[in-house]
Amino acid sequence: MNSETEGGGGMRCFTPGQTVQRRDMWHDQVWSTQALRVIDDSATALVTAMWPGAEVRVPDSYARSRRSAHMAERGDVIRQLAAGTWTLTDTCWQDTVLVLWRPPHTYFSVNAFYTVDGGDGGTRLRNWYINFERPSVRRGQGFDTFDLFVDLVVDADLSTWNWKDEAEYAQARRLGIVDDSEHAQVDAARDQALAWVTERRGPFAEAGWWAAWRRDSTWPTPTFARIAR
Repeated sequence: MNSETEGGGGMRCFTPGQTVQRRDMWHDQVWSTQALRVIDDSATALVTAMWPGAEVRVPDSYARSRRSAHMAERGDVIRQLAAGTWTLTDTCWQDTVLVLWRPPHTYFSVNAFYTVDGGDGGTRLRNWYINFERPSVRRGQGFDTFDLFVDLVVDADLSTWNWKDEAEYAQARRLGIVDDSEHAQVDAARDQALAWVTERRGPFAEAGWWAAWRRDSTWPTPTFARIAR
């Protein structure tokens, strides 16, 4: 099946309940991948979710950096990306429930992180996380994008926010991973995303619904084996 830019006239629609795969692609190499459950798919946004136990693949160096407090190891991850020398490792999502709201054409997605309260599947909105990334390209099994390092973290009540991973973004700029053209796109997306927060637009217009959202505990955990071939 041919790839389709998200929001195009022949856009493939995914079915609620379907398991799809997000791939972060650097040139023709898979940088990371996640198994996600489709919550909704419309002209406004593709909404997917994952929770503890969902299967992911990440660079081995990234997995090590997550277990380490040394910032130098985070730098090694980006240097491996620039050199194309990483190795993927299989692992699982941990600790939080994550809902990803992916609008078409934008250089960001809006992510809602929920803490897991108790063993009954209950959750509480912990914070919002605006992830700056390339616009999605759809495939038969899911969609491709690429994380552009910098992020905007927003409190659950939308009262305060802060920028995250600016040092990693600057390193990616120095190494040519983010060129001048893409940097201009990210700058414009920063302004757009912050306006959405302050003006309560996009998913933030329904912040109360998001705060009350709960995952159905009977949903099967997203795994790569569940993705339709």
